[in-house]
Order: sequence, then C-alpha cells, then structure tokens
Amino acid sequence: MAMPFPQALTIAGSDSGGGAGIQADIKTMQMRGVFATSVLTAITAQNTRGVAHIEMASVASVRAQLAAIAADFDIAAHKIGMLGTTEMIACVADCLRTCRFGALVLDPVMVAKGGAPLLQNDAIAALKTHLLPRADLVTPNLPEAELLSGQAIRSEADVARAAASLLALGAKGVVIKGGHWQESGSAICRDWVFLADETFTLDSPRCATPHTHGTGCTFSACITAELAKGAAMADAIRSSKAYISAAIASPLNIGHGHGPVNHWAGGGDDV
Repeated sequence: MAMPFPQALTIAGSDSGGGAGIQADIKTMQMRGVFATSVLTAITAQNTRGVAHIEMASVASVRAQLAAIAADFDIAAHKIGMLGTTEMIACVADCLRTCRFGALVLDPVMVAKGGAPLLQNDAIAALKTHLLPRADLVTPNLPEAELLSGQAIRSEADVARAAASLLALGAKGVVIKGGHWQESGSAICRDWVFLADETFTLDSPRCATPHTHGTGCTFSACITAELAKGAAMADAIRSSKAYISAAIASPLNIGHGHGPVNHWAGGGDDV
C-alpha cells in the first residue's frame, strides 16, 4: 500500500502580488513535494512596492476553514504566518486545541517588507501568551525577536538572550534570522538556531539584491514541508536555509520594488 502523500497547512494572509503569505507558502510546499492546504486570515492588496489595503477575514470564516481542514486531511505539520489582531490570534489558538495538525512552525509576521504593519501592537502580548507556548519552532527576524523578547539585539550574546526569553515563554525551538544584521562590511548572512538538544548557526553569502520579498514566509514554509515529510527539526532547518539562500541568489526581477524570491531556484526536495 502506498504511503499517504505528505500534507501540510498554512494559516496566513493573502498577498495579491504573489511573493509572500499564503501564495509563497503554497509555492514552497509544492516545490518541496508536499500537498499544501490553507486557511486565509486576511486579504491584502499589495505589490512589490508596498501594501495598499488590508481586510481581515472574519473569525467565523477562520473557524470554518480550520474545521474543514481538520475533518478531512492528515496534516503532518502546520505553520502560522500573518494573524493581524488579538481576536484572530485567540481564535486560531482556540481552534488548534482540538486539531491534530502535527508540528507547528510559528512565523511571527509583524511588518511587511515595505514597512506596513501586519500585526497590531496590542496583539504582540496575545501572540506570546496563546501561540508561542504551542510552537515547536518560532522563526522571528531580528526586529521581531526584539519585540517578542523585549530587549535590544546588538550582539550575538544579545541574540542568545533573546532566544532564551522565547524558549522560556514555551517555544520548543527558535531560529533568529540575521538578514537585518548590519555588521559593517559583512558578506555573510547568519541565522542562529536554538533547539532543545543543540545550538548552531547557519551562514550564507549576503546577496546585494532588493528582491527579498517573502523570505520569511518561504523559509518557514519550507521547514514546515520538511517536517511534514518526517525530517528531524535540525535537518528541516538546514534544508530550508539552503532553499531560501538559492531563492534569494537567483532573483526573478519581477516588479519595481522589493521583488519576490525565486521559488523555482534550487529545485525541489533534493535541496
């Protein structure tokens, strides 16, 4: 008998420009050989130049979407991206208590690439209370790690302290992404990984390109896909670092602003 095809879920907002959010997650999971299901939390009108409009989905709609997925699919891993409001965070957290969705990757989406806020300020506490304790992995960039931990990050020692704060809140693992690191003359983009049984860093060449829209979504979606296929957490993170590095290094040159990463780059699940 054939093994069930791996299935994953993304809970996130829609990006009309196709480079981030639900669209990036589905593209990534497809490239990694995983069937993607989705729950839409918001509709954004955006392109590579910025976000023009955000409309949140209703709580009733999100509850119905999650119930429909739970009733029919074997979700081996799931990720959460844009939630936007305290009400949406509470809704998703409540629904997940009765869903068997496998490992959870939490990408704490707070600000769009162009600077538009995607999470209300009063929702940060709700994210820390309701979802961080459920997360098998949380994947903040440096500004998000500062907001979640409540401390400035200016050194690698600060990175470790911020990660310790997130682990103390209940997350089982943390990746702090270093794309925003502004070391003078640095040619390396470093991510810091803190798991229950090991700590390590992942380096890649820093690419001089504005086409980095969707990097966080793509990275976390790739980890989710690898976990759905049964990979160990550390291996899933390493594979995803290789995938997103290739996606950034081979830009599509689409749009006139922060263009999308290349989800075709690096091939599929052999990366």
